[in-house]
Amino acid sequence: MPTVLAIETSCDETAVAIVNNREVLSNIVASQISVHKNYGGVVPEVASRLHLETINEAVALGLEKAQLDWGEIDGVAATCAPGLVGALLVGLTAAKTLAMVNSLPFLGVHHLEGHIYANYLTETTLQPPFLSLLVSGGHTSLIHVKDCGMYESLGSTRDDAAGEAFDKVARLLKLGYPGGPIIDQLAQKGDSSAFKLPEGRVSLPEGGYHPYDTSFSGLKTAVLRLVQQLEQKNLEIPVADVAASFQNTVARALTKRAINCALDFGLDTITVGGGVAANSALREHLVSAAQTHNLRVLFPSLKFCTDNAAMIGCCAADHLSRGHTSSLNLGVESRLSLSRVMELYR
Repeated sequence: MPTVLAIETSCDETAVAIVNNREVLSNIVASQISVHKNYGGVVPEVASRLHLETINEAVALGLEKAQLDWGEIDGVAATCAPGLVGALLVGLTAAKTLAMVNSLPFLGVHHLEGHIYANYLTETTLQPPFLSLLVSGGHTSLIHVKDCGMYESLGSTRDDAAGEAFDKVARLLKLGYPGGPIIDQLAQKGDSSAFKLPEGRVSLPEGGYHPYDTSFSGLKTAVLRLVQQLEQKNLEIPVADVAASFQNTVARALTKRAINCALDFGLDTITVGGGVAANSALREHLVSAAQTHNLRVLFPSLKFCTDNAAMIGCCAADHLSRGHTSSLNLGVESRLSLSRVMELYR
């Protein structure tokens, strides 16, 4: 199986990894969180500049940790979509340059396909078909994984994704950035049943609702109104209880949709990917519900939940083993449907 050096710079982590099939030989992640938290969120221009300053050192360190030289690398990959355009360009340009200089094939990888492949790094015997619940900062989707590059979207978010909702509620509660880990930690001290909050259903024009789509803007607004009501009554805001109630509501909504979708489509395995896959409440709810319905649920290791290049390398290695490569003319895109993955290859 091919050995791939992969680069991931879609947002605020400069990541480089070397992967042989599903084995991670090195995994370097330089996080920018300490910089962006001063602004309450990711500043695209700052992210791009920091990627540019860090990328060369990360590549060198990746090779050093793997104890490999360029003669032992079979291909070079980088995330090309979706993400911040400037940030993506840094990684894509670096990967193309390294591929040309070392006469190696180049592969552009879809970020969300990478998150699907994160589960292969932990569960090395996993094979399609299965249902993938993708819950990252800007995406909440239910994907029917049929094979490498073959994906069908069964559900998506109509407004705020789960990760965005965590960040916005954390900002509302003045907890800082990024919101997910902070709320998860605080929720351990709170009462998840303290406040009843709406799970959110997506209505259809002809009546009824879409059973697999999610909507978290109403939940976010409900938390805002709850805080405003408590402030108007001069009551102290029980931040831990609010955090726990909010987190529990998100976990219930995601679990209900994932379980129903898997059962309806006859899929016996659910994988979870993206930053919110690290959330303790989601893991607890989904594992419990899956056991009740005799389903298997898989989560990546915590280090592979957030953005990393190992998942990009694993995805690229599979594509390369099937003869898929990308043109050096391939560009970056801020938005790209997962159904268009095979357009990245020739």
